[in-house]
Order: sequence, then structure tokens, then C-alpha cells
Amino acid sequence: MGRLRRGLGPATRELALIAALYLFYCAARTAASSDLRAATARATQLRRLERVLHLPGEGWFNRLATDHAWVGVTADYWYASLHYLVTAGALVWLFGRGRTTYVHARRALVLATLVALGFYLTLPTAPPRMMDGFTDIMALHSDLGWWGSSGSAPQGLGGLTNELAALPSMHAGWALWVALAIWSVTASRLLRWLGVVYALGTDVVVVVTANHWLVDVVLGQAIIAAAWWVVHRTPSAPRPARVPGEVAQPTNRYAATPAP
Repeated sequence: MGRLRRGLGPATRELALIAALYLFYCAARTAASSDLRAATARATQLRRLERVLHLPGEGWFNRLATDHAWVGVTADYWYASLHYLVTAGALVWLFGRGRTTYVHARRALVLATLVALGFYLTLPTAPPRMMDGFTDIMALHSDLGWWGSSGSAPQGLGGLTNELAALPSMHAGWALWVALAIWSVTASRLLRWLGVVYALGTDVVVVVTANHWLVDVVLGQAIIAAAWWVVHRTPSAPRPARVPGEVAQPTNRYAATPAP
């Protein structure tokens, strides 16, 4: 019983920390400007940039989901569900794999999300679904799910989210984080490829539903990759020198808890 309580203590603290950070993230997003005219102008500039870079247009993907309801509904449920469930599940799984592994991954996720928040607050950008020529797939099938016409926000709660917080796409970014986390802690080919499929599938889903531009996807994943590299390149606390002939003593993996 005592061992169980010692294990629940760190888990409870982490749960409270993650919940507080997520609530701060959601609240801060709503503080961004709601100037649709400026956000639309930025979206137009993004489309021009994509043409210069010869990126494939989002229109084809969006038309595919519009013409084939099963594609659109599948993408809707993926977008509105897996982003939260898979990320939370990965955090729990990592926590069970070891404190050091978990803390490094969590720090990378928090750092990248804070960087993305800076973009949301300074560069609100309209998603494709707010532009002419695109269909809002989630609004089209809102009668089949819990979301309304405001992205993945539950019906009636659209006013609590900022629909212009689209650049970068952290749906795509967090999905890459899941894939990186899986690759860092397991040698299972099945799990590793599932992570890759999840990340690539999310890339497609955010474009199909017209919630993000391709540039949003690229930027979101670049931010995650950079945060992951920075956190894992940061030197850890030095280990105490061992006396020759000294036998290493087993340690509790939760005994030395790195600062959040």
C-alpha cells in the first residue's frame, strides 16, 4: 500500500501540471486577435507561398472529403478525437516507461506548444475552411458528432476557442511528437510504424477537413522537431563519480525527480 501511494504521488502531480498547462494554453489562445480581415490576408499570403514552393493544393483533398462522405466523417472523428486521446495516452505510457524518458518528452511537448502559442497570439491566420473555394467538412457532418461549426470544439462551446489559431498546426505537431516518443522508447517495429502512420494520417486529416494549410503542417512539425532536439541536446545533471570497485546500488526511478 505504501509503495502504491508513493507511485500515485508523482502521477497526481504530473496530471495536475499537464492539466494546468493545457488550460493555460487554451485560455491564452482565446486572447489572440479576432480580426478576420487580417487573418484572411495572412491566409492568402500562405497560399501564394505554397504556390512558390510548388506544394500540392489543399483543394483536391478537401473535394475528396466533400464528394465522399465516408472520407469526411472518418477524418472528422480522427481530428476531433485522436489528437487528445493519443497524446494523453502517450504521456501516460511514457510515464510508466521511466521518469527521465517521460520528463524529456514532456518538456519537448511543452516547449513546442508554447512556441506555437506565440504564433497564435501574434499571427492569427484563417484556416482554409474560412476561405472561398473550401468546404468545412466538420461543419458539414456536425450532426454526426459532438463538434459544432467551430472546428473540433463541442457544440455550443465554439465561443471558448479561437478559430484563427491555425498557424502552425499542433494537431500535426503533437502527432509527430507521439511518433518521436514511440521511437525513443521502444524497438518494436509495429509500435514504431503505428506512430509513423498516426503522424502521417493526421497530416492528411487536418488538410482534408480544411482546418489547416500545408504550411501549417510543415511548421507545426518543424517546431516539434526543433523542441525535441533542443531538449534532448541539453546536458543532464552530472552523475556522481563511482569509486573503483564500488557496486552500483539499485535506485528508485522516482527518487530523483527532475524539475518540471
